[in-house]
Amino acid sequence: MLNKTAFANSLAILTATFYLLFYLVNLIPPGLFRFLFNAQFMGAMWHPSFPKNFSWGTLWGALIAVVAISWIFGYVWAWLYNSLAR
Repeated sequence: MLNKTAFANSLAILTATFYLLFYLVNLIPPGLFRFLFNAQFMGAMWHPSFPKNFSWGTLWGALIAVVAISWIFGYVWAWLYNSLAR
């Protein structure tokens, strides 16, 4: 049995770390960011649709939304796993 809360917390922490790492990569070597981001989508060119500058409000608002959604997803995933493992 998976602990639903622990699983959701770990997924949310990993998601926040990944989000912040991508933000830092975007600041330092933007070319690497474009390559890594587009590689996730089999080379689809998504980077032209990004805003040129992120405000701190946008950064933190998106981070909170992504972490909350990943926590809910992790909790439901652990619940579903436990239900099917019985």
